[in-house]
Amino acid sequence: MAEKLVYMFEEGDKSMKILLGGKGSLLAEMTKSGLPVPYGFTITTDVCKYFYANNKKYPQGLDEQMMDAVKKLENKTGKKFNDAKNPLLVSVRSGAPASMPGMMDTILNLGINDAVVETLTKVTKNERFAWDSYRRFITMFADVVMEVDRMKFEHIMDEIKHANKIKVDTEMTTAMLKELVSKQKVLYKKETNEEFPQDPIEQLKRSRDAVFRSWMTDRAIIYRRLNHISPDWGTAVNVQEMVFGNTGDDSGTGVAFTRNPSTGENKFYGEFLMNAQGEDVVAGIRTPKKVEELDKVLPKVYKELVEIRDKLEKHYKDMQDFEFTIEHEKLYMLQTRNGKRTAPAAVKIAVDMEKEGLISKEDAVLRVDPASLDQLLHKQFDLKALKNATVLTEGLPASPGAAVGKVVFNAEDAKMMAEKGEKVILARLETSPEDIEGMHSAVGILTARGGMTSHAAVVARGMGKCCVSGCDEIQMDEKGKKFTCKGTVVKEGDVISLNGSTGQVIVGAVPVVEPTLSGDFGTLMLWADGFRTLKVRTNADTPHDAIVARKFGAEGIGLVRTEHMFFEATRIKAVREMILAKDLEGRKKALAKIEPFQREDFEGIFTAMDGLPCIIRMLDPPLHEFLPRHEQKKEIAELASELGVTPKEIEDTITSLHEFNPMLGFRGCRLAVVYPEIMEMQVRAIFNAAMNVSKKGIKAIPEIEIPIVGNIKEYSPLAALTHRVAVETGAKGKVHYTVGTMIEVPRAALTADVLAKEAEFMSFGTNDLTQMTCGFSRDDAGKFLGKYVEKGIYARDPFQSIDQEGVGLLMKQTVALARGVNKNIDIGICGEHGGDPATVEFCHRIGMSNVSCSPYRVPIARLAAAHAAIKEKQAKK
Repeated sequence: MAEKLVYMFEEGDKSMKILLGGKGSLLAEMTKSGLPVPYGFTITTDVCKYFYANNKKYPQGLDEQMMDAVKKLENKTGKKFNDAKNPLLVSVRSGAPASMPGMMDTILNLGINDAVVETLTKVTKNERFAWDSYRRFITMFADVVMEVDRMKFEHIMDEIKHANKIKVDTEMTTAMLKELVSKQKVLYKKETNEEFPQDPIEQLKRSRDAVFRSWMTDRAIIYRRLNHISPDWGTAVNVQEMVFGNTGDDSGTGVAFTRNPSTGENKFYGEFLMNAQGEDVVAGIRTPKKVEELDKVLPKVYKELVEIRDKLEKHYKDMQDFEFTIEHEKLYMLQTRNGKRTAPAAVKIAVDMEKEGLISKEDAVLRVDPASLDQLLHKQFDLKALKNATVLTEGLPASPGAAVGKVVFNAEDAKMMAEKGEKVILARLETSPEDIEGMHSAVGILTARGGMTSHAAVVARGMGKCCVSGCDEIQMDEKGKKFTCKGTVVKEGDVISLNGSTGQVIVGAVPVVEPTLSGDFGTLMLWADGFRTLKVRTNADTPHDAIVARKFGAEGIGLVRTEHMFFEATRIKAVREMILAKDLEGRKKALAKIEPFQREDFEGIFTAMDGLPCIIRMLDPPLHEFLPRHEQKKEIAELASELGVTPKEIEDTITSLHEFNPMLGFRGCRLAVVYPEIMEMQVRAIFNAAMNVSKKGIKAIPEIEIPIVGNIKEYSPLAALTHRVAVETGAKGKVHYTVGTMIEVPRAALTADVLAKEAEFMSFGTNDLTQMTCGFSRDDAGKFLGKYVEKGIYARDPFQSIDQEGVGLLMKQTVALARGVNKNIDIGICGEHGGDPATVEFCHRIGMSNVSCSPYRVPIARLAAAHAAIKEKQAKK
């Protein structure tokens, strides 16, 4: 039996998401549940996979199965393609397993042609509707299938509207629409060298092909890369009977959410347009009305819509984003899916649904994407400053947050300026899928057109970007790179502020403040902490960072980088004096000047982390990093004068410390092996600081970490040095301390069982471990890693998320080797990998003790650790 490639809607269900795509599986589920869904069929994602694996050819039997499905569709609806009495029109839509709003292609009104437009006129007794549908189909087919610039067709329509002194599409008469279609067909032939196709089956096949092609468009590829969606999944194609929202004032179309996707409030939320098709709402071509206003226009339809809203939430047990069409006061559901939402909304919805009894605490925790918490943990506008700000205009609060940046008017400029470190706000008349990379680069998005469910709004919410849409008081001049509002001209490079929570557009920069976290956030994190087994620490070099991290739930410090303390202006002179010293006595003299500073630093950190463990890494970077470079002649001369040496002596020292590959050079434990007095000073400062704070009732738990160890013979003498200083300072028996090592060198990973016999803890330094295992420098790999990810050599940048197949395998072996010797040894990870949700889940799976990350990523790691524990538990059931 041939492989089944096409499924009628009633043949699928929501469990078939990978095969039928998100849209197809949910259309099938809605059909089975008795909702008013226009009939149709889905061509599977397997066809898409075959298409790209076989030089854009289709599997045998596809056309036969598709035509069989067309016949079933015709029989079910009582309509037929090209029929002289009751013609069938369909939509053709993409539908990948993962939601990719606006990224792939859709075609509406397929099946219309020169004959059918006349038949539609007779059947519907609505000539204007028929010609409006035809002009829409020509534009879409030319754009999506033939890749002709859509704006060329829009320009013809604008010319006709201008000539007739009208502004909106709905004011166009039937005669104007006939003129438009005639001119569109002329333009189509000019651009494609063919007549506009009249055969519906040819239209269908070519549209199907275009949707499959859209899986590999630049915008779709970029979206998948930004959202970590596998390119191997492919997209399905959904063919569905058309219902029409543009048949008159008793018809319409809309997009709605069962709850507010920006705030999470349990309130029906959405927009609609009368006498319109779905593209009008999503594209932002006309500014729609709030869904509750439908109660005044068509109260029976609104009541039915509210009932369906409640039914959807109870069935899917999640906030739904759905599209609907009203045809002559009859309601149809076109699709539903789990709605994209902001992080604040995700948290509120998850907590509320648990309280409402819809979902469990485990499900509530899993509903919130750990990475999305980033939105909650960043700064917001200072309310006092906001009161005094100059508000230029107000649009729709499409996606919450605060954004301050320089205005740019196209995606390319946004990307270019962001790469230079500039914060930019992308201002557009309306965004389109082609703007995806610019939207990702911008800190905020501003549009003159569009509503709360426009492309800009939906994509911005998914990205966690601040967005203000529908600012109809703004006259946008994208070509001139400026916009005008109430006489004020804002040009490219001018700074504005966007308040995505209120819709305000503000001239100039408004100060921002630290966020305050809601009660729902605290509730969710409390639940998460109850499920996770992995401890979460922070990387902190200052008391301030430590305090922030503790506020976010850090359970200790996983990395204090002591070298960061050396770069302050008051200390760098003594450090340089130590480096330039000719002998041991000279180095000790300089180190004696540094030690009080170090002790003071550690006292501050121990005070902030009272009662929690603190891993303190010994000096790690090569010494040349503390000296000026050869070309910095002025700095060298000033330093020589300060230290009473000649510039040549400094230049000679710089030359002597030069390394061809500093990453693998004289650093970390190698410095301490050759110059043990450096580590001795640091350890003494730690122990004295611990004893000093203990007199104030503060419990310090220092964990002394020796970096870049590759051989037990490097580690042993330095551990012995630490224990000796503990005795000398009187800390032995008074301060609870441990000594351990970083696992950064592959040799250390491979001999972890040897190290574990002496080391009391281990912490993966995954930045260096990744460099040494993969064999490329983090500082240089940026030149090619982006291409590597695009080509699928690495699923993600291995410096952002652990390369689980390579570096991860070494980590897994390390844990097994070390625990084989000491089953209770504490094994953690530091570096920013520790705040990456995928890495956190991996660390849980291989049995590590803790992860450590920057203060603002601590909640992300806590939630990711809970996800890992819950998923593991569910997998065992």
